[in-house]
Amino acid sequence: MAMAAADIEALIVAGIPGSQVEITDLAGDGDHYAARVISASFAGLPRIRQHQAVYAALGDRMGGVLHALQLTTAAE
Repeated sequence: MAMAAADIEALIVAGIPGSQVEITDLAGDGDHYAARVISASFAGLPRIRQHQAVYAALGDRMGGVLHALQLTTAAE
């Protein structure tokens, strides 16, 4: 079962309040996405910690209903 882009965006925004999120369906199959996440909370964090924050916002969906997610993160 695939996840909708809007659901992914909502989870990230809920987990990282104030973030700007752009989701792109890479394969058109609702299973392989790219996410661009910009947040002031990322300031001073290494990229790995930024990505971990996004994965935490997605919870156990990553690797389950959300098969693949290419991440680009940046501090605001």
